[in-house]
Amino acid sequence: MQVRRIPPVLHNINPSDRYQTVMYRKLSLLAAAVLAFSAHVSGQSPSELSETYSGRYDLVVSKLGYAGVGVETILNQWEEVDPMNGKMLVAKFNYYFTKSQSTSVTVRPEKKYLGADPVLSLKDSTGTDVYYFQEVFYDDSLFSMAMSYLDKAVAAEPLRIDLRFTKATALMSYEKDSPDMALSYLLGLVDKNVTENCKWEYPGAELGEDFFSQSMQEYCFAFYSLGTPSGYEAFRTLSERMLLVDPKDPVFLANTGTYDFVVAKDLKKALKTYKKVLKIKPGDYTALKNCVLLARQQNDVKLEKKYLSEFISCAPENERLAARARLEYLSGKQTL
Repeated sequence: MQVRRIPPVLHNINPSDRYQTVMYRKLSLLAAAVLAFSAHVSGQSPSELSETYSGRYDLVVSKLGYAGVGVETILNQWEEVDPMNGKMLVAKFNYYFTKSQSTSVTVRPEKKYLGADPVLSLKDSTGTDVYYFQEVFYDDSLFSMAMSYLDKAVAAEPLRIDLRFTKATALMSYEKDSPDMALSYLLGLVDKNVTENCKWEYPGAELGEDFFSQSMQEYCFAFYSLGTPSGYEAFRTLSERMLLVDPKDPVFLANTGTYDFVVAKDLKKALKTYKKVLKIKPGDYTALKNCVLLARQQNDVKLEKKYLSEFISCAPENERLAARARLEYLSGKQTL
C-alpha cells in the first residue's frame, strides 16, 4: 500500500580495555580544557558566565555526548546564572531525555515492530520464525524532567517550531504503539497554527509556505508506519484535522482514502476518495497507484487497465516498466 511521505539513536556500550584507555585519554584532555575555562570564570558578569558555560557545554558534548561525564555539573552551574537561557533549557532536555533511555533486545512474532525491521531473525525448534528487535525503554521520572525543561524552552521561544516538533517526536517515542499524547499535542498545534496565524521560526532554515502541512504529513506517515490500531487512528485523525483547514488538500485527502482501503476495508469509499484526489490533482502518483491496487483487489480488469495506463505516465522508471508489462498482460499481448 502506497502512503505518501513528504519527510533519533542509542548504542549498547560494551566496555573493553581499549575502550577504557581511549575514554581515560578523552577525560584527561577534557579535564584540562575545563580547568582552562575555570581560570576565566571569576569576575565575569552573569551574561559572560552564561557564554562561558555555553562554550564549556559545547566542548564536553562534542567529546562525550548529551549525557556525558561532567555535563550535569555544567548545566546546573549554567542554570544558576541564566535560568531562562533557551540553549541551556534545550540542553537540559537533551540530558534528561538521553538519561531516561535504555535499550534491550525483545523477541516478537511479527516481521515489523513499530515500523522497524528486526535486528536479527532466527527459527525456533519448530521451524517458526522468531524476530529480535532493539527496543528503547524510558524511565518515567527522567522523561518527565526532560519534558518539563522542553516546555520551559518552548515558553521562552514560543515561535520555535523545531522545539514543538521535538516534543511531538519525543512523545511518540515514549508512547510507542499508542501515540495518544503525541496526537493530542499535534492537533493542538494545528489549531494554534490556524487561529494565531503563527510565523514559525526554525533556526538555520527558511520556511516555505507549505512547511507546516508537509511536517504534519511527516507525522501522518510516522503514525501510519507504526502499524498498530492506535497508530492508524492517529493517522486518520490528524489527516482529517488538516482537511478542516484545507478540504481540497490532495495529500491529506489521499490519506483518508488509504485509511479506508487498508484499515476500514471500505474499497468503494476509498476509490471514491482517490477519484476526488485525481480531480484536484490529475496524475497524482499515490492516488493512481492505490487505484490500480484497488481495481486489482476487486478483480476489475477494465478499471485496472484504465488506471495502469494513467499510472505509467507518472511512475518512476522501475514501476513504469512493471506497470507497462502488467497492462500488456491484461490486454492479452504477453504472459507474465
